[in-house]
Amino acid sequence: MNHSITAFIHGFILSFGLILPLGVQNIFIFNQGALHKNIIRALPAIITAAVCDTVLITLAVVGVSVVVFGCFWIKTILLGFGCLFLLYMGWVTWNAKPGRGNEAAQPFPPGKQVLFAASVSLLNPHAIIDTIGVIGTSSLSYEGAGKIAFAGACILVSWIWFLGLALAGRATGELDRTGRLLSALNKVSALVMWGAAILIIGSLVKQ
Repeated sequence: MNHSITAFIHGFILSFGLILPLGVQNIFIFNQGALHKNIIRALPAIITAAVCDTVLITLAVVGVSVVVFGCFWIKTILLGFGCLFLLYMGWVTWNAKPGRGNEAAQPFPPGKQVLFAASVSLLNPHAIIDTIGVIGTSSLSYEGAGKIAFAGACILVSWIWFLGLALAGRATGELDRTGRLLSALNKVSALVMWGAAILIIGSLVKQ
Protein backbone atom coordinates (compact mmCIF):
# COMPACT_ATOMS: atom_id res chain seq x y z
CA MET A 1 0.00 0.00 0.00
CA ASN A 2 1.21 3.52 -0.81
CA HIS A 3 3.01 5.12 2.16
CA SER A 4 0.83 8.26 2.05
CA ILE A 5 -2.37 6.19 1.99
CA THR A 6 -1.16 4.20 4.98
CA ALA A 7 -0.37 7.44 6.82
CA PHE A 8 -3.80 8.86 5.96
CA ILE A 9 -5.62 5.75 7.24
CA HIS A 10 -3.49 5.77 10.39
CA GLY A 11 -4.25 9.45 11.03
CA PHE A 12 -7.96 9.01 10.35
CA ILE A 13 -8.40 6.05 12.72
CA LEU A 14 -6.20 7.58 15.43
CA SER A 15 -7.92 10.97 15.34
CA PHE A 16 -11.39 9.43 15.35
CA GLY A 17 -10.52 7.37 18.41
CA LEU A 18 -9.22 10.46 20.23
CA ILE A 19 -12.15 12.75 19.37
CA LEU A 20 -14.93 10.23 20.08
CA PRO A 21 -15.01 10.23 23.93
CA LEU A 22 -17.42 12.56 25.75
CA GLY A 23 -15.81 15.90 26.60
CA VAL A 24 -16.53 19.58 27.15
CA GLN A 25 -15.87 20.46 23.52
CA ASN A 26 -18.15 17.73 22.15
CA ILE A 27 -20.99 18.51 24.56
CA PHE A 28 -20.86 22.22 23.73
CA ILE A 29 -21.07 21.62 19.97
CA PHE A 30 -23.88 19.10 20.45
CA ASN A 31 -25.85 21.51 22.67
CA GLN A 32 -25.47 24.42 20.27
CA GLY A 33 -26.76 22.23 17.45
CA ALA A 34 -29.72 21.20 19.61
CA LEU A 35 -30.57 24.69 20.87
CA HIS A 36 -30.44 26.53 17.54
CA LYS A 37 -33.45 26.25 15.25
CA ASN A 38 -31.18 26.16 12.20
CA ILE A 39 -27.82 24.37 11.96
CA ILE A 40 -26.44 27.38 10.08
CA ARG A 41 -26.71 29.41 13.30
CA ALA A 42 -24.42 26.93 15.05
CA LEU A 43 -21.68 27.25 12.41
CA PRO A 44 -19.57 29.73 14.45
CA ALA A 45 -19.13 27.09 17.15
CA ILE A 46 -18.53 24.28 14.64
CA ILE A 47 -15.99 26.22 12.59
CA THR A 48 -14.16 27.60 15.63
CA ALA A 49 -13.78 24.17 17.23
CA ALA A 50 -12.57 22.67 13.94
CA VAL A 51 -10.13 25.54 13.29
CA CYS A 52 -8.72 25.25 16.83
CA ASP A 53 -8.20 21.52 16.35
CA THR A 54 -6.56 22.23 13.00
CA VAL A 55 -4.14 24.66 14.64
CA LEU A 56 -3.32 22.28 17.50
CA ILE A 57 -2.78 19.33 15.15
CA THR A 58 -0.61 21.39 12.81
CA LEU A 59 1.52 22.71 15.68
CA ALA A 60 1.87 19.21 17.11
CA VAL A 61 2.95 17.70 13.79
CA VAL A 62 5.57 20.39 13.10
CA GLY A 63 6.75 20.29 16.71
CA VAL A 64 6.02 23.91 17.65
CA SER A 65 3.50 23.02 20.39
CA VAL A 66 6.16 21.06 22.29
CA VAL A 67 8.28 24.22 22.55
CA VAL A 68 5.36 26.49 23.56
CA PHE A 69 3.93 24.21 26.21
CA GLY A 70 7.41 23.32 27.36
CA CYS A 71 7.52 26.79 28.96
CA PHE A 72 6.40 26.41 32.58
CA TRP A 73 4.78 29.83 32.94
CA ILE A 74 2.87 29.75 29.65
CA LYS A 75 1.51 26.31 30.45
CA THR A 76 0.60 27.28 34.03
CA ILE A 77 -1.22 30.49 33.02
CA LEU A 78 -3.19 28.80 30.24
CA LEU A 79 -4.18 25.81 32.35
CA GLY A 80 -5.01 28.01 35.35
CA PHE A 81 -7.32 30.19 33.27
CA GLY A 82 -8.86 27.10 31.73
CA CYS A 83 -9.54 25.65 35.18
CA LEU A 84 -11.36 28.77 36.42
CA PHE A 85 -13.33 28.97 33.17
CA LEU A 86 -14.47 25.34 33.43
CA LEU A 87 -15.45 25.67 37.10
CA TYR A 88 -17.60 28.72 36.37
CA MET A 89 -19.24 27.30 33.23
CA GLY A 90 -19.88 24.01 35.03
CA TRP A 91 -21.82 25.88 37.73
CA VAL A 92 -23.80 27.90 35.17
CA THR A 93 -24.56 24.83 33.06
CA TRP A 94 -25.62 22.70 36.04
CA ASN A 95 -28.22 25.30 36.99
CA ALA A 96 -29.49 25.79 33.44
CA LYS A 97 -33.20 25.27 32.82
CA PRO A 98 -33.94 24.80 29.09
CA GLY A 99 -36.61 27.20 27.89
CA ARG A 100 -36.65 29.33 31.04
CA GLY A 101 -34.32 32.10 30.07
CA ASN A 102 -31.17 30.79 31.70
CA GLU A 103 -28.08 31.94 29.81
CA ALA A 104 -26.40 28.52 29.57
CA ALA A 105 -29.56 26.89 28.26
CA GLN A 106 -30.00 29.37 25.43
CA PRO A 107 -28.40 29.28 21.99
CA PHE A 108 -25.28 31.42 22.10
CA PRO A 109 -24.89 34.38 19.71
CA PRO A 110 -22.03 34.07 17.15
CA GLY A 111 -19.44 35.99 19.18
CA LYS A 112 -20.07 34.01 22.34
CA GLN A 113 -20.01 30.74 20.38
CA VAL A 114 -16.57 31.61 19.02
CA LEU A 115 -15.21 32.62 22.45
CA PHE A 116 -16.56 29.56 24.25
CA ALA A 117 -15.60 27.08 21.51
CA ALA A 118 -12.07 28.49 21.41
CA SER A 119 -11.79 28.31 25.20
CA VAL A 120 -12.92 24.69 25.53
CA SER A 121 -10.70 23.74 22.58
CA LEU A 122 -7.44 25.54 23.39
CA LEU A 123 -7.62 25.43 27.20
CA ASN A 124 -8.65 21.80 27.35
CA PRO A 125 -5.81 19.69 28.85
CA HIS A 126 -7.11 16.57 27.11
CA ALA A 127 -6.87 18.30 23.73
CA ILE A 128 -3.29 19.33 24.47
CA ILE A 129 -2.33 15.84 25.61
CA ASP A 130 -4.05 14.23 22.60
CA THR A 131 -2.41 16.51 20.05
CA ILE A 132 1.08 16.80 21.57
CA GLY A 133 1.38 13.45 23.28
CA VAL A 134 -0.40 11.23 20.77
CA ILE A 135 -0.82 12.86 17.35
CA GLY A 136 2.49 14.75 17.51
CA THR A 137 4.40 11.66 18.61
CA SER A 138 2.69 9.40 16.05
CA SER A 139 3.54 11.84 13.25
CA LEU A 140 7.24 11.23 13.90
CA SER A 141 6.85 7.94 12.02
CA TYR A 142 6.30 9.84 8.76
CA GLU A 143 8.15 12.31 6.59
CA GLY A 144 7.25 14.49 3.63
CA ALA A 145 4.03 13.48 1.86
CA GLY A 146 3.33 10.82 4.48
CA LYS A 147 3.38 13.37 7.31
CA ILE A 148 1.12 15.72 5.33
CA ALA A 149 -1.34 12.88 4.66
CA PHE A 150 -1.32 11.90 8.34
CA ALA A 151 -1.98 15.46 9.52
CA GLY A 152 -4.59 16.01 6.80
CA ALA A 153 -6.54 12.94 7.91
CA CYS A 154 -6.52 14.08 11.55
CA ILE A 155 -7.77 17.53 10.54
CA LEU A 156 -10.45 16.10 8.23
CA VAL A 157 -11.85 13.97 11.07
CA SER A 158 -12.26 17.07 13.26
CA TRP A 159 -14.22 18.99 10.62
CA ILE A 160 -16.48 16.03 9.80
CA TRP A 161 -16.99 15.14 13.46
CA PHE A 162 -18.03 18.59 14.70
CA LEU A 163 -20.46 19.10 11.83
CA GLY A 164 -21.98 15.66 12.41
CA LEU A 165 -22.18 16.29 16.16
CA ALA A 166 -24.08 19.54 15.66
CA LEU A 167 -26.45 17.83 13.21
CA ALA A 168 -27.08 15.07 15.77
CA GLY A 169 -27.80 17.77 18.32
CA ARG A 170 -30.26 19.46 15.97
CA ALA A 171 -32.10 16.17 15.43
CA THR A 172 -32.23 15.60 19.18
CA GLY A 173 -33.55 19.11 19.73
CA GLU A 174 -36.37 18.43 17.28
CA LEU A 175 -37.35 15.24 19.11
CA ASP A 176 -36.94 16.61 22.64
CA ARG A 177 -39.70 19.24 22.80
CA THR A 178 -39.93 19.04 26.61
CA GLY A 179 -36.29 19.97 27.16
CA ARG A 180 -35.78 17.08 29.59
CA LEU A 181 -33.04 15.42 27.55
CA LEU A 182 -31.14 18.70 27.14
CA SER A 183 -31.50 19.32 30.86
CA ALA A 184 -29.94 15.93 31.56
CA LEU A 185 -27.17 16.68 29.06
CA ASN A 186 -26.51 19.96 30.85
CA LYS A 187 -25.97 18.02 34.09
CA VAL A 188 -23.60 15.62 32.34
CA SER A 189 -21.82 18.55 30.70
CA ALA A 190 -21.34 20.26 34.07
CA LEU A 191 -19.88 17.09 35.61
CA VAL A 192 -17.49 16.69 32.69
CA MET A 193 -16.39 20.34 33.04
CA TRP A 194 -15.77 19.94 36.77
CA GLY A 195 -13.93 16.69 36.17
CA ALA A 196 -11.71 18.38 33.60
CA ALA A 197 -11.06 21.23 36.05
CA ILE A 198 -10.03 18.75 38.76
CA LEU A 199 -7.62 17.10 36.33
CA ILE A 200 -6.13 20.50 35.52
CA ILE A 201 -5.67 21.26 39.23
CA GLY A 202 -3.99 17.89 39.64
CA SER A 203 -1.60 18.57 36.75
CA LEU A 204 -0.73 22.02 38.18
CA VAL A 205 -0.03 20.59 41.64
CA LYS A 206 2.30 17.97 40.17
CA GLN A 207 4.36 20.57 38.26
